[in-house]
Amino acid sequence: MKKGIHPKYGIITVTCSCGNIFQTRDTSGDLKIELCSSCHPFFTGTQKLVDTAGRVEKYYRRFGQNNKKENEQEQQTKEIEKQ
Repeated sequence: MKKGIHPKYGIITVTCSCGNIFQTRDTSGDLKIELCSSCHPFFTGTQKLVDTAGRVEKYYRRFGQNNKKENEQEQQTKEIEKQ
């Protein structure tokens, strides 16, 4: 290998939002992550909802109102058909 062209490959500390801390090797510095093998649903078998900036609520507000309008329109057309 040529000297001076490769990045330093050292031991780093990875910190998860669940509190799990472990060490590994990488070319970057210390990492802070949201999910790890201790809290990821695939490995634990439990479901954990990760809501970033209210995206789920935004989705429900956006499409929940449209569904209400569609339901009202369907009810009105059914009433008209009955008459």
